[in-house]
Amino acid sequence: MTTLFTSHQLGDLTLPNRVVMAPMTRVRAAAGGLATPSMAIYYAQRATAGLIVTEGVQPSLIGQSNPGTPGLHTVEQVDAWRAVTDAVHVNGGRIFAQLMHGGRVSHPDTTGVRPVGPSAVAAVGDVFTPSGPRPAPAPRALDTAEVPEHAESYARAARRAIDAGFDGVELHGANGYLISQFLSSNANLRTNRYGGSVTNRIRFAVEATAATAEAVGAHRTGIRLSPGGTFWGVEETDVPELYTALLTELSRLHLAYVHLEATVSEDVLLDLRRAWPGTLVMNPVVPMCPKQTGRADADHWLRLGADLISFGRAFIANPDLVERLRTGLPIAPVDESTYYQGGDAGYFTYPAYQHTA
Repeated sequence: MTTLFTSHQLGDLTLPNRVVMAPMTRVRAAAGGLATPSMAIYYAQRATAGLIVTEGVQPSLIGQSNPGTPGLHTVEQVDAWRAVTDAVHVNGGRIFAQLMHGGRVSHPDTTGVRPVGPSAVAAVGDVFTPSGPRPAPAPRALDTAEVPEHAESYARAARRAIDAGFDGVELHGANGYLISQFLSSNANLRTNRYGGSVTNRIRFAVEATAATAEAVGAHRTGIRLSPGGTFWGVEETDVPELYTALLTELSRLHLAYVHLEATVSEDVLLDLRRAWPGTLVMNPVVPMCPKQTGRADADHWLRLGADLISFGRAFIANPDLVERLRTGLPIAPVDESTYYQGGDAGYFTYPAYQHTA
């Protein structure tokens, strides 16, 4: 019988359990997008997860969404990440880098350049900048000839990730960022081969994923998706058709996994599971909603056919989350004020469960 604590083979990796640490932005990188010693401690503390997926890592400067986030587009960034991957591996863990191109969800005050997107349509809401929240600017619509370069940026970052010691990469195709913008029917108003029909709207996602799989191996490549999600104002028409078509194309690549968020009804998610024959990572709750993923949610989705379950916020305050889930120990609450404040408080200062006599 499959449980949350049964091992799972993921490409060349044997995961000792089916608990995945979901990617979560923590904005603790140093100037220049460099990983820090504190980040090494943070991820190493959570190495009992079957798999860690890092916070979003920009594959290029123009792909940076928030200030204080790490990158994988310079030699210095690669060198800085090695201390993190070494620390996780010494502690017995496995770690993928999430590659996140923000697309239109960015600001010139953060990157020094105008954001780009499939069309000149601004994201809904304020974006983070070094001087505080600012309205999202209208991006520059990419010329058709430029689009492959941005697809290839994921592949270049993936090569750097492997050089930095990561076990693999996850493309961030969810939550209103660049891949999600191309999938969208209101952020993507293009009428050429990258927009309009379902076939054209999935093209960028498939090209970026295929380039990455070719660069580092399909067994080292995953992708995260949020079907029907409305983050940053994106909308998607024909969600079942769109994502069935996307997963059908991705299945030809034999990826390590697809990581789905529960952003659409369970019936649709089950249909998508049937369309995806490979390893499925399921995030059972919508990111940033009041509810956190718990053991009952995990067991439910394992029964429905998911292979791995990702936990987000519960990992912030519970570095020993796997053991707490295994033994039924209380899940400690998180101090939300420390999510993005920087510094070590609320980062690696949460203790493991303290047993009393």
